[in-house]
Amino acid sequence: MFVGLQGSGKTKYADLHRRRGFRPALVCADTFRAGAVDQLKQNAAKAKVPLYGSYTETDPAKIAVEGVERFRREKWCDLIIVDTSGRHRQEAALFEEMRQVSEAVNPDLVVFVMDASIGQAAFDQALAFRQSVPVGAVIVTKMDGHAKGGGALSAVAATKSPIISIGTGEHIPDLEEFRVEAFVNRLLDLGNLPELIKRITEAMPPPDNNGDDIIGKLAGGGAFTLRVMYEMFQNLQSMGPLGQIMSMIPGFGAQFMMEKGKEREGQAKMKRYMTIMDSQAYITPRLLSWGSLLP
Repeated sequence: MFVGLQGSGKTKYADLHRRRGFRPALVCADTFRAGAVDQLKQNAAKAKVPLYGSYTETDPAKIAVEGVERFRREKWCDLIIVDTSGRHRQEAALFEEMRQVSEAVNPDLVVFVMDASIGQAAFDQALAFRQSVPVGAVIVTKMDGHAKGGGALSAVAATKSPIISIGTGEHIPDLEEFRVEAFVNRLLDLGNLPELIKRITEAMPPPDNNGDDIIGKLAGGGAFTLRVMYEMFQNLQSMGPLGQIMSMIPGFGAQFMMEKGKEREGQAKMKRYMTIMDSQAYITPRLLSWGSLLP
């Protein structure tokens, strides 16, 4: 059962488990937001996940029970995800509704979905949810923006629950399994080379090309040199949003974090770096040869 301020992330969560070999199904118990069923239906179709929802029933607890019972009767799915309305801790009626849904379906796991940009307000929000339903896990979304997700630590402290996944973009596949080392490296702007290697592997063509050489240099424990970085710049276009990729390179996260719609600024900055490296490659050997002529 998914709960949170926006309740986002359920389609990505279903898609993540589908790619792992599970057979997930979605139940839309969000009767508060207009168009919730239609939006979830579109996303579920993209993720190739079946959906149960109702346009006429107004009781979310009844919808949740009917959806769960239907998928259990069909006996083909092994993961049922119940989506609830997004709510704020000051909305007492919606919190009571959430509690009723939880008691009606008795979920194996309640997942609290939080927005990385809310910062330290995450503690009070997460605590309010924890006091109403037995939160057992946390998902942090919107980790592709300026927010580094420090508020997630507050959510963990309030709910006494682990972070299981982080959202790194707007598209359905943009949900990653949470890794402590990568998360802390992001907070400290130390990059995320394992995830970078994974992105390169997925984006680059088959062996015997620059991409394969880059993977070998990074995975082999070699130094992250200017030459490796230059080759990566040449292949970045097919690896996802520029700001997201650059944040995985040690020391570059803060320089390339950008607002939505400002990718051109990052592209221009990347070209300047490549020009500088080109000039170094041309000038440095000549300076060394000229230096040998000096007395």
